[in-house]
Amino acid sequence: MSGMLTLEQLKEEFAAGSLDTVLACQIDMQGRLMGKRFHIDYFINNAVNETHSCNYLLATDLEMETVSGYKSTSWEAGYGDYVMKPDLTTLRRVPWLDGTALVLCDVLDHHYNPVPHSPRAILRKQIARLDAMGMIPMMATELEFFMFDQSYADACAAGYKDMTPASSYNEDYHIFQTTKEEGVIRAIRNGVYGAGIAVECSKGEASAGQEELNIKYDKALTTADHHSIAKHACKEIAWQNGKAITFMAKWDKDATGSSSHVHQSLWSKDGTPLFLDETQPHGMSELMRHYLAGLLAHADDVTCLLAPYINSYKRFQEGTFAPTKAVWSLDNRTAGFRLCGAGTKGIRIECRIGGSDLNPYLALAGQLAAGLAGIEKKMPLEDEFVGDAYAGENAHRVPNTLRAAVEKMNDSSMLREAFGDDVVDHYVRAARWEQQAYDQQVTDWEVARGFERC
Repeated sequence: MSGMLTLEQLKEEFAAGSLDTVLACQIDMQGRLMGKRFHIDYFINNAVNETHSCNYLLATDLEMETVSGYKSTSWEAGYGDYVMKPDLTTLRRVPWLDGTALVLCDVLDHHYNPVPHSPRAILRKQIARLDAMGMIPMMATELEFFMFDQSYADACAAGYKDMTPASSYNEDYHIFQTTKEEGVIRAIRNGVYGAGIAVECSKGEASAGQEELNIKYDKALTTADHHSIAKHACKEIAWQNGKAITFMAKWDKDATGSSSHVHQSLWSKDGTPLFLDETQPHGMSELMRHYLAGLLAHADDVTCLLAPYINSYKRFQEGTFAPTKAVWSLDNRTAGFRLCGAGTKGIRIECRIGGSDLNPYLALAGQLAAGLAGIEKKMPLEDEFVGDAYAGENAHRVPNTLRAAVEKMNDSSMLREAFGDDVVDHYVRAARWEQQAYDQQVTDWEVARGFERC
């Protein structure tokens, strides 16, 4: 992609005067970009090797408040530093910011070992497990969000009440309605593409003012990187245009929820789709059947990684295209797991449980860990669900509260084996804090907390 940069190209653009700033960013627990703005000369000569950040960035809530109870850091431990190691394969232009480039960083300890609970390290660990088996996970995420006529400043001043969606009509696939918002959405498409991310399309979603941005599938880590960068771009470009957007899973009880569906398949290192076997029903290989069986068996364990906040569970309502049942079905949007591309090279599973507020690194890692458990144990796949999954009385329901989901994650031997006890305990603490904080507050606080912070 044209937006990507090598270090040599960065040096050349600095010499030519077209770039002067480098954003060095790590991913926080919520999937957001955190870091520093470097003068490009200092970055090239010093920070290109490493910089540092306070370790509290991986121990905060949505409000950037320090949270007690983490093993990794605390007031008693003094909140020291971590190393931020730039991953130069992610170096790229930021077209919507003048003279600016961006690089993502891995988070390391002072012995230069990956910090286990850092989101990129969690996903890298699951990718490495598959790599040892000769497999590459190919994945894609969808980004849904609402756009409003108010600016972020005006929305905040009004307490995020009486918001006016950018459209007044259901705009799912509706070209006339989305034309009204094209000034901003076109800038997002072109900005993200200019940053070296392969944008497929944008479209209106199933509610007034609701948008969707789709990015081409890629290797799992690249997909998570693209997700976080694109989400950040949406917010900044909306802000530049005097609009506000939110990635809350359910910003209003009367509006459709916003999802982040996760598409997933496994490929061999020579580019062969390992989920495809044209001799089998729907073209599903035995490997795919085991993988999908793992997703179903461990759907409860990983729900907290797909729906990390109180608000996330308000999306799970029947008849809204948000799934409530952990079943699989052929091209069926009422099911938690939809089989797409049956019988073709593009065969894959779409997990429809995740909301737009998820951290992509954690969500993808959880899916891979569950699928791997199915492969390793050669789990048999249950029969396909046919019909309206909302009406499936005997179908397994995914946890419908954060309180229930976090206990499933805490008790998951699969996740503890895949991620490590300390990592699971870290994110269990985060989720329990969200529950505790909510229990002490009111609904208006929830919206103000999540509107532009997710």
